Amino acid sequence: MNPNHPPATNAPVPARAPRGSARAALIAAAHATVRRQGYAATTVDQICAAAGVTKGAFFHYFASKEELAVAAAEGWTERARPMFEMPPHVRLDDPLDRLIGHIDFRLAMLDGPTEDYTCFVGTMVQEAYATSDRIRAACEASINAYCAALAPDIQAAIDAYGAPQDVTAIGLAQHVQSVLQGAFVLAKTTNDPAIARGTVTHLKRYILMLFGRGQGA
Repeated sequence: MNPNHPPATNAPVPARAPRGSARAALIAAAHATVRRQGYAATTVDQICAAAGVTKGAFFHYFASKEELAVAAAEGWTERARPMFEMPPHVRLDDPLDRLIGHIDFRLAMLDGPTEDYTCFVGTMVQEAYATSDRIRAACEASINAYCAALAPDIQAAIDAYGAPQDVTAIGLAQHVQSVLQGAFVLAKTTNDPAIARGTVTHLKRYILMLFGRGQGA
């Protein structure tokens, strides 16, 4: 792969992004392109084309594709933040209802093309963990941030409902993240979100049973 290989001459000329938005446009383009085709297959030229900026603008903000990848991983954490602040379930009084509401919210997202619902950092780290420690660490930080944001409701549910002694809030949050990432991989194998929805439904059932809420969904 040559990230500096020029695009095909018959490729459409992108609209130029406003100067102040170029960095954000490049990060958003990285999110979309890497989710669709993977990190290694994504070139700087493709990211620039998707963002509507010149290669000169790219190198004004980022010294390399790796540096953009690290920034995009950080941006992915910010992009995920509204999941813990805006949906209606975050205002529910019962912490288990909030946790199940979050799972239902993630379940509802599993629709359409795989690049629309799969995880940018999960996709990227599978390719780059052994070749770029900076990217690996940035992806680890993003995934850890997700788990840390989910853990308070899990801890409150443990306090309210009880749980086996070896169940910890962060451990269950990591399990939720593991199931979601595995669901994305399964969906990619079939190019169909149905298998991912089934997997996340099993996760919801497990959490309900763990906290003694009947047989679940």
